[in-house]
Amino acid sequence: MSPPIAPVGWSRWLVPPAALAIHLSIGQAYAWSVFKPPLEDALGLSGTQSALPFQLGIVMLGLSAAFGGTLVERRGPRWAMTVALVCFSSGFLLSALGAATEQFWLIVFGYGFVGGIGLGIGYISPVSTLIKWFPDRPGMATGIAIMGFGGGALIASPWSAQMLESFGSDSSGIALAFLVHGLSYAVFMLLGVLLVRVPRPRAEERTTGRTTDVGGPRVSARQALRTPQFWLLWVVLCTNVTAGIGILEKAAPMISDFFADTSAPVSATAAAGFVALLSAANMAGRIGWSSTSDLIGRKNIYRVYLGAGVLMYALIALVGSSSKPLFVLCALVILSFYGGGFATIPAYLKDLFGTYQVGAIHGRLLTAWSTAGVLGPLIVNWIADRQEEAGKHGAELYGTSLLIMMALLAVGFVANELVRPVHPSHHLDAVPAQKGASDVRQQQSESA
Repeated sequence: MSPPIAPVGWSRWLVPPAALAIHLSIGQAYAWSVFKPPLEDALGLSGTQSALPFQLGIVMLGLSAAFGGTLVERRGPRWAMTVALVCFSSGFLLSALGAATEQFWLIVFGYGFVGGIGLGIGYISPVSTLIKWFPDRPGMATGIAIMGFGGGALIASPWSAQMLESFGSDSSGIALAFLVHGLSYAVFMLLGVLLVRVPRPRAEERTTGRTTDVGGPRVSARQALRTPQFWLLWVVLCTNVTAGIGILEKAAPMISDFFADTSAPVSATAAAGFVALLSAANMAGRIGWSSTSDLIGRKNIYRVYLGAGVLMYALIALVGSSSKPLFVLCALVILSFYGGGFATIPAYLKDLFGTYQVGAIHGRLLTAWSTAGVLGPLIVNWIADRQEEAGKHGAELYGTSLLIMMALLAVGFVANELVRPVHPSHHLDAVPAQKGASDVRQQQSESA
């Protein structure tokens, strides 16, 4: 499936809707917490067990993005979006079968493994394309590309809650909800597949077969792995994601626990609304903070994400349980930083490594997300389960987790401070001229 080249006169503003069609669909992953309590009741699962499909999905997101990044760059966004459609929708259909037969392993396999591959390929499919369409505003472009992933739960959370209320929260009702999700998202993602286009090649690119990155570095994906900058950004992304995803994955039960012993407990419907609010903050942060990074720089914006994030967690730990508005406000700010970090990282990579293979480099960096997808939910759920076994309840279930998140953000802050421009020896044009053009082409081929 060859990449569809835009005809003469094609508006670049038609490409963001294609990206949003994919990302709004796969962003449903952020609404997984709505399914956690029904699954726990219907199948007798613990909080840690019910998080497994989500955790595996995030692991597969990072792995499929890492191993498929170069392939996505080579085959183009339409191929990638088609693969994402098939895998993501099939994951829901397998999960529906698992819920109907009460086989939890099939839900883990379907939603986590198969659907997770769709998450990873779909996530990176539009990123490099939009950077090429918007070279003048890379932060805004990546914000548009990734905004939909943060906003997916804004639609999926109340929609899923309504389906569970209509179909029932037993295993058959959950199965029917999964089935509707799989079929509906297949249709919506198809719109993105049909609409996406890539820019027309420049005259120089058509004659030489090489892309041009005037005024910027040209670092291959393979060479990027040998730089300290890549691994520092890996730590930055991993810590920022771990701190945010721990709240997001357990958002609905967490706010219910925090205020369970107060005069104004949080209902299941209100908890689902809280998840939707977090999704809105996640989405707004992706476009807002990433666009701001075009003005103040990537390092400065990550100083805000990580430094202010520590403050927000401290406020939740100290006084969050005594003020519902403060708890909600701090959580919204944390999730806006979480989303902004995702949307800004491709532009950060573009600044350091150039646009040559930024999609493939981005895919490899998303292994940090895979790691965080395990760490965040594991920390919050495991500690909450242990605290509950010890006879604690309410906000006491999460005190230790909040302190760990603060420490992780501090580590990320230090890593961001250590980031420096990539040494010219890692650039492709640093290859000695006497090695000849054939050796240069060989190095480029090996980097893929």
